[in-house]
Amino acid sequence: MHPIVLELPGDLGDALRVPVPEQEARLRRELAIRLYEKDLLSFGKARELAGLSKWAFHDLLAAEGILRHYDLEELEADLATLEELG
Repeated sequence: MHPIVLELPGDLGDALRVPVPEQEARLRRELAIRLYEKDLLSFGKARELAGLSKWAFHDLLAAEGILRHYDLEELEADLATLEELG
């Protein structure tokens, strides 16, 4: 894994309308939402960045009015899972 470090000027961090203890989690969720929305991250990777379960991230996208991207590969994986479950 190649970590990406984003340094923000101190006044920008102070300008955020988020309490300091919640800043990282909230910024990670916001970044995950926007990268998914722009199709720059898959659903799985975006929810991983957000630190949320599959269903919690799905609910977050719905609350933001963002439709889930669902391609043929995901459909095939879901069908395979259903077959395994019987």
